[in-house]
Amino acid sequence: MRVLAALAALSLGALTACGQSGGGTSAAGPLRIMAPAAPGGGWDQTSRTAEQAFKAADPKRKVEVFNVPGAGGTIGLAQLAGEKGNGNLLMTMGLVMVGAIEQNKSKVTLAETTPIAKLTEEYELVVVPAQSPYKSLADLVAAWKADPAKVSISGGSAGGTDHIVAGLMAKAAGVDPKRVNYIAHSGGGEALNELLGNKVSVGISGVAEFAEHVKSGKLRALGVTSAERVPGLDAPTLKEGGLDVELANWRGFVAPAGLSEADKKALTDAVTKMHDSQPWKDAVTKNGWIDSFQTGQQFADFLGAEQTRVKGIIAEMGLVS
Repeated sequence: MRVLAALAALSLGALTACGQSGGGTSAAGPLRIMAPAAPGGGWDQTSRTAEQAFKAADPKRKVEVFNVPGAGGTIGLAQLAGEKGNGNLLMTMGLVMVGAIEQNKSKVTLAETTPIAKLTEEYELVVVPAQSPYKSLADLVAAWKADPAKVSISGGSAGGTDHIVAGLMAKAAGVDPKRVNYIAHSGGGEALNELLGNKVSVGISGVAEFAEHVKSGKLRALGVTSAERVPGLDAPTLKEGGLDVELANWRGFVAPAGLSEADKKALTDAVTKMHDSQPWKDAVTKNGWIDSFQTGQQFADFLGAEQTRVKGIIAEMGLVS
């Protein structure tokens, strides 16, 4: 019996070894999702929402989210570049990273990744603490014109979506974008704490990050960057408030460069299955996200166009030298 047991264990070990062959990076293995920012922000929220949807779509597969904060995601991007050929790794990214690459003069760019899927779009919300003297966008603009330095604006990384919105708002209001007193953070949690602590004048972030605090009365919404009002959110558009600014943030997944065609297809199929799951659909609705799913060459083309567009915007805003 001992001999049989030993043979069975040996056979099991051989089967396990076979399952791990082929470089150990097959997309059938445990999946890791990098959120290249501190906990509490949009990338972290998207990553953890996707984690639950992946698990619902494929209960047998292990999925783990981990954070690599700093420099608008470019620290995480550099780490991803070191994982060439790893078919078990995704990184959540988006418009913020496109701007941060330019702002931080990152040596690693999105050319060193494999585009997998665009997931969502989301409008930006401009808020102030409940105790703020700014009751409307007009109040904010008046104070901004009087002394730009006294209006501190808290948001995500330098050169990211929040910073771009601040620059576009300043330009529309007749304030020099270079004089914007912008305080950058590596995660939405830090920016939110400053707002709730009444330590900054204004906050800019995605609708989902501020919406519940607006509903609870802790924050006051002055404007949203959509063309029309967002259902369920008590906030006028920036255009209604007199600032001709409209912008949608977007988020998606990229993987390391050097993937085999099989691993690229397996990752794309897994993300598509996640996107089609009910938990993901429910989260998109709950968070006020816009489903803008793209994969393959369509997403790769979009990514290329965004890099050109964003580089032009932040140069015009004086956010890069």
